[in-house]
Amino acid sequence: MRNPRNPLSELLTHRHSCRAFLDDPVPLSDIRHLLQAARRAPSGANLQPGMFHVYTGEPLAEMKAQLTLIAQQPPEEELYSYFPQPMPEFLKQRQRDAGYALYQALDIQKRDTEGRRRQFAANYRFFDAPVGIVVTLHRQMGAGCFMDLGMALMSFFLAAQELGYGTCGIGALANYGRAIHRLMALPDEETVVCGIALGRPDITAAVNNFRTSRAPAEEYCTLHGFTGGEGE
Repeated sequence: MRNPRNPLSELLTHRHSCRAFLDDPVPLSDIRHLLQAARRAPSGANLQPGMFHVYTGEPLAEMKAQLTLIAQQPPEEELYSYFPQPMPEFLKQRQRDAGYALYQALDIQKRDTEGRRRQFAANYRFFDAPVGIVVTLHRQMGAGCFMDLGMALMSFFLAAQELGYGTCGIGALANYGRAIHRLMALPDEETVVCGIALGRPDITAAVNNFRTSRAPAEEYCTLHGFTGGEGE
């Protein structure tokens, strides 16, 4: 039987995207622990794809300043496709619902385009977290390696949750992947995939106290060969 007090269930239930952080520094020992957790994720043929470039202190401040300037330019052509093109209507609705919940928590009205712009710009400040991470992937990795990298990211997020940290994945970095690549002087073979904001969550911030919904199993699961009701 499922144990409702299972620590993993608790972590999965309470993990969410944190967009407001305290200034508390994150010790290097905790960073190493989280990176090791990421590397314990499943990996096809044990390729362990992905690099984590971790910033804090003055280097992070400089990175945020440069990203803020970069993000004032029109987005670049994507190095990889993040969203489906075209996006099906049922997925568009999920996107709208998530955006509505976020802006409602921030008291940003539907027609407040400037307020929405300011909030989106916070992506490029890593939501003012004390640690910002840029995640990259070798250009020659196959599409399946994005799956492996996703499992590594989730392992990182859950390990951070266990230590009392908040995290937020930042896909918006991919809007300026080439510029960030140049800014960081990355090797030619690396592609910027996303960012991560990490730090102690500010639990008083309204933006950290809303939750997006999740689709019920009936929408994404088919069951074959099972008999009886739940619990049998």
